[in-house]
Amino acid sequence: MTLKEKIGQMTQIERCVANPSAITNLSIGSILSHGGNAPFENALSSNWADMVDGFQKSALESRLGIPLIYGIDAVHGNNSVHGATIFPHNVGLGATRDAELAQRIGAATALEVRASGIHYTFAPCVAVCKDPRWRRCYESYSEDTEIVRKMTSIVSGLQGQPPQGHQHGYPFVAGREKVIACAKHFVGDGGTEKGKSKGNTILSYEELERIHVAPYLDCISQGVSTVMISYSSWNGRDLHSDRFLVTDILKEKLGFKGFVISNWEGLQRLWSDFPNSAPCGSDYRNCIISAVNAGIDMVMVPFRFQLFMQELTSLVESGEVPLARIDDAVERILRVKFAAGIFEFPWADGSLLDLVGCKQHRELAREAVRKSLVLLKNGKDPSKPFLPLNRKAKRILVAGTHADDLGYQCGGWTKSMIRLSGRITIGTTLLDAIKEVVGDETEIIYEENPSIDTLEHNDISFAIVAVGEAPYAETPGDNSQLVIAFNGPDIISLVSNKFPTLVILISGRPLMLEPWLLKKIDALLAAWLPGTEAQGITDVIFGDHDFKGQLPVTWFRRAEDLDRQADGVKMHDPLFPFGFGLTYTKD
Repeated sequence: MTLKEKIGQMTQIERCVANPSAITNLSIGSILSHGGNAPFENALSSNWADMVDGFQKSALESRLGIPLIYGIDAVHGNNSVHGATIFPHNVGLGATRDAELAQRIGAATALEVRASGIHYTFAPCVAVCKDPRWRRCYESYSEDTEIVRKMTSIVSGLQGQPPQGHQHGYPFVAGREKVIACAKHFVGDGGTEKGKSKGNTILSYEELERIHVAPYLDCISQGVSTVMISYSSWNGRDLHSDRFLVTDILKEKLGFKGFVISNWEGLQRLWSDFPNSAPCGSDYRNCIISAVNAGIDMVMVPFRFQLFMQELTSLVESGEVPLARIDDAVERILRVKFAAGIFEFPWADGSLLDLVGCKQHRELAREAVRKSLVLLKNGKDPSKPFLPLNRKAKRILVAGTHADDLGYQCGGWTKSMIRLSGRITIGTTLLDAIKEVVGDETEIIYEENPSIDTLEHNDISFAIVAVGEAPYAETPGDNSQLVIAFNGPDIISLVSNKFPTLVILISGRPLMLEPWLLKKIDALLAAWLPGTEAQGITDVIFGDHDFKGQLPVTWFRRAEDLDRQADGVKMHDPLFPFGFGLTYTKD
């Protein structure tokens, strides 16, 4: 391979700048769709497959004919693709504590991703979230390291179960129905000061290893193929340039033999976020030196890739980046491509298309929703439980911003990383599910914000109010007070003043619940971000299944408690403790 071809393999670019000549002539190693960047609005899996195959054709026309790998953020199902099954986000799966369920979800996701011609998902996130103000809280399974370690079983679902005797640390992908997985974000991103994204995690190495590194060892033991580096820092050292953690620990101590990938524009951010401090100063070249020499193998450089390739070529020619470092990176990238069988089978498999959004996968998602629900209150008097609800009630009021909004129900990283609402894909809202379970004999009154006339109705049996957060990913998720959005507390208060009320919180993390408000309502459950199959909620609240979920994170009482917790003080008086969860049965 020429130096140009090697550096091409190390480069991952965004689809919108991936023209055929650049792919062929520069031997580009990988392409991605960022935040649901689709071929066109509401593109189906077959449309995605055609697009990816077009890019692949250009790659195979290069001098060496090395196939590319196409990556996407399939973080709760193949969530960028219209009509795909959307599973609960990781925080909900953490509430289930069910490793076998996570593995099955990984397997179903892999099938729907490969049906789209895509080989690679930037999942799972195995961060240990220590502060719910962190805007990626819902991408973490738990604040507890052992639960996160348990739920890494999704890697075996995505990639397949390595056979006995598989060599530790080497990537493993079991054929055309599996995908390349990515453990992220290495390391400590869930433990930054006060939950600040791209913040600083202040811990000794021993604490970092015990709390945040441990899940990566589980992923590596399952043959995870790639690891993504975090935007955050450890004791002031940016992860993208930390050779000790990336090379000495991840690659050498943990024995990881797949490839390490930067985060989106990670090198560019290393430059722009720290323009006047080491290691980069004001020089993008120094950022490339620092990151590549630290051990990053594939660089997610979506737009300015030609500048990156020119600079890296110059740095190798000058000796500032050793050729041996380039060779190691390319060897790791090609190892993953061979392990994934992409050389033998570079094209999309059309036989998988019927599995996208199929009944079996939607039933699996419904099961996951059922198991993820955490019942926090059931009755103002513990001896008189409010749930399960009576499906034969004469008249039910359904209210709240989240009762009939599929976008809110699915949360961020669904169709797009930005906030979306409404019928953004195919699925069942909570209101749909309620109507389905009660049938025609019960009248459903639905008003997002109930009118005075409705509130004065004297023969409504009970109310169901669904409120929570607007969808977000990354920066829009910053919420220092963690309040319920869209005047949710006011809706709860108005309705519960008039009728017995079940409140369903649809959110990616605990939200502020004032004592006076909690006292008013009859029942409260955390539904997290359940995805497209809300029948899983009605399966439980109407009594066909019992509650099984337990809190994967501590539910704070006051926002200021989180500051004290961030300073290392254990939250001594939470509203609901970690692991809390009521059931219908006493045992």
